[in-house]
Amino acid sequence: MSRLIRAAILLAFLASCGGGNFSAPRNLDNACAIVDERPQYFRAMQDTERKWGVPVPVLMAIIHQESKFVGNARTPHRFALGIIPMGRQSSAYGYSQALDGTWDEYRDDQNRRGARRDRIEDATDFMGWYMAQSREKLGISLGDAETQYLAYHEGRTGYANGSHNDKPWLIEVAARVGTRAQTYSDQLTTCR
Repeated sequence: MSRLIRAAILLAFLASCGGGNFSAPRNLDNACAIVDERPQYFRAMQDTERKWGVPVPVLMAIIHQESKFVGNARTPHRFALGIIPMGRQSSAYGYSQALDGTWDEYRDDQNRRGARRDRIEDATDFMGWYMAQSREKLGISLGDAETQYLAYHEGRTGYANGSHNDKPWLIEVAARVGTRAQTYSDQLTTCR
């Protein structure tokens, strides 16, 4: 077999093993459409609900807000003088937009060194772990999407210190997360 043919076969094989499908589902406003298009998302969230007690609609609403279900989502770049790239706004990455330090804490605590933020099963498990700790440390109900989101966004220490109270825009975002969780919950009762 010639080198060119072997190289072409190897290239085709490597291309087929490429990254995952990181695009968002087509209809983010309909939980049933998300479940139909990406059943693995629903299975991952159900597993998280069984393990950590966080309801599927809460997970869906927070993932929607954080990454719009894009597996390799990142924060935007910062620019000096409007043109000089200065890196990303934060280390947030993946479905859950987990920061590097918090992700490492989760992987150490749960002994999941191979967990990846761009894998839906790992991202939802991380979210369940984080929100279960927010319930334990701050008394936030696992079904309270709005308050869980505030603690998720600000970090538990920031939330406990009331950092969200100085951010009216964040209070509005959290209210939208709560509304979306209720909408997703209503929709999921019709499509399960």
